[in-house]
Amino acid sequence: MTQILRSILSLSLLALSTIWIAHPAIAFDPRAQPEGATSGALENSAQNKAITAKHHMVVAANPYASEAGLYILRRGGTAIDAAIAVQMVLNLVEPQSSGIGGGAFLLHWSQGERKLSSFDGRETAPLAAKPDRFMRNGKPMKFREAVPGGLSVGTPGVLKMLARVHKRHGRLPWAQLFDPAIKLAVRGFTISPRLHGLLQKTDFASFGPRAQAYFFDKTGDPKPVGSNLKNPDFAQALSAIARHGSDYFYRGNLAQKIAKAVQTSHGQKGDMTPQDLAAYKAVERAPICVPYRLYNICGMGPPSSGMLTIAQVLKIIEPFDLGRTPLNRTALHLIAEAEKLAYADRKRYMADSDFIDIPQALLEARYLASRRALISPAKTMGKAKPGTPGKKQKRTGIDATTENNGTSHISIIDVQGNAVSMTSSIEGAFGARLMVSGFLLNNELTDFSFRPKDQQGRSIANRVEPLKRPRSSMSPTMIFDRHGRLHMVVGSPGGSRIILYVLKTIIGHIDWGLEAKALSELPNFGSRNGPLELEKGPGVQMIDTGLRSLGHKTRLAPMTSGVHLIIRKGNVLMGAADPRREGVALGD
Repeated sequence: MTQILRSILSLSLLALSTIWIAHPAIAFDPRAQPEGATSGALENSAQNKAITAKHHMVVAANPYASEAGLYILRRGGTAIDAAIAVQMVLNLVEPQSSGIGGGAFLLHWSQGERKLSSFDGRETAPLAAKPDRFMRNGKPMKFREAVPGGLSVGTPGVLKMLARVHKRHGRLPWAQLFDPAIKLAVRGFTISPRLHGLLQKTDFASFGPRAQAYFFDKTGDPKPVGSNLKNPDFAQALSAIARHGSDYFYRGNLAQKIAKAVQTSHGQKGDMTPQDLAAYKAVERAPICVPYRLYNICGMGPPSSGMLTIAQVLKIIEPFDLGRTPLNRTALHLIAEAEKLAYADRKRYMADSDFIDIPQALLEARYLASRRALISPAKTMGKAKPGTPGKKQKRTGIDATTENNGTSHISIIDVQGNAVSMTSSIEGAFGARLMVSGFLLNNELTDFSFRPKDQQGRSIANRVEPLKRPRSSMSPTMIFDRHGRLHMVVGSPGGSRIILYVLKTIIGHIDWGLEAKALSELPNFGSRNGPLELEKGPGVQMIDTGLRSLGHKTRLAPMTSGVHLIIRKGNVLMGAADPRREGVALGD
């Protein structure tokens, strides 16, 4: 038993269909890479052991969080029970990435019902939001100006979503699931090198006064690595939510505090009201499932573009032989070309399906064959153009959305075989830099296109609209074998690169035969319809040269994935956490 688990225990006194239906040195670009690697890529590889278990397993982005999930599973909790405990602890120890001030997408597999469900806890734009929200004098705001403060804050959804799923699939009492986070917030946790390093690379002045006082000392320096950070305000908020349920967040005193903080914030002030919070609804949606090789790949539908884009790529490359050698030149070329085509369609057609009609033809065999025909095995196509999926498809505008990477992923399988794959986010690192009752609020509204129309006057699908949910790349995923048995639970943070990271993992396992640890360490690669990006590291030069010979423009980048996966083979669970971050896999 680890010291972290001892601390939590000592403090606790309570101790599928295939048809989609539409309707310390950190090097990163602060805009596109707010969550860079803590140091060298794969730095934790030596500690990233292959974890096996027979009963249950949890993989999360921080040891405290994984221990909390394991604690709940050992007490007889279900996968969703454990996921709630994990998320609350992550809010405390990994505040840059996710929390109750943000949103999430969740897949749930009920082993007893043999049913896959997906739940949308994505943030919504306030009722007062207008399409020109981020426009000033006819021009889009600078991204750095739009993020800090209330203007970028969407109505949080993760807590309402978790309450809905718990009501259906939970076993332990709701209040009990908050114990680990409450006790840890009171006692304090050790600041990790990753949290400290990210604070060093984030502008002190961009934080609101409460966040400044919490994260920094009186000189404006981040509190040091190894110091104890207590959060009594968060403990008090969680205690109230544990007692009164999620309504305290959406209709109680906390809702008033959130709305006031948004409206009176530092930076750009927002217009969220208590009525926006009271009206929020978490939505159950039909998952997207597509067959690939001998497996069925399932994930979240819009407003996430994740699985729809992943599905397009997989179906485009399926007729090709990708070889059995990981990262071979032919496979990387074909995968990158398919990704370009899918990302082009994503930018043009994908957004919140409650507001726009997303073409069902995007996954039709005839359309995918026409896209596949654009790929040459001998040379790159360069930049791909969006296709025309359907004869009467309305042409939407050319997208102008920028995504950040402040996200986390949780994978869990419980002793009954139920599973959760949940990706949660507050958008950029530290969200809107605005703290309420010990937690940060998101800046998810900057996931909308700042421009509502393109230069030709066409409305952009992902424009701001009241109550609309911004498009996401979050891709919680489950893979089933040909007999319908759960085979893998996986997902990753990483902004618009999430799709690349999950695709890499799927292909690495199904086509290249890699298992959990090797998959988590597999170098990242892919194209978002720009250069073919390759993760910096040993052996990249040879791969780079081979791809350039096919005409690819390549770019070496610190592609900081956070792939957390569990593979089930018979009665054995195998799990791994991405060594680029500080997560761990734990199980019995």
